[in-house]
Amino acid sequence: MPAFTFEKISPPAARDPAATPPKKPRGLITQMIDRFAERRARRALRGERALRRDKKPAE
Repeated sequence: MPAFTFEKISPPAARDPAATPPKKPRGLITQMIDRFAERRARRALRGERALRRDKKPAE
């Protein structure tokens, strides 16, 4: 006779997506940081494109 046994634990039931609490609106500071980051990323991409255009293949 075994000294102990294992219980089979069933997985948690799937949650209903409608039951999730609504997301809080993002804070003003977070929105401002997102805007600055997006503009900076666009500027960096624009700079890369300019560098690529300036480079000409060596002949």
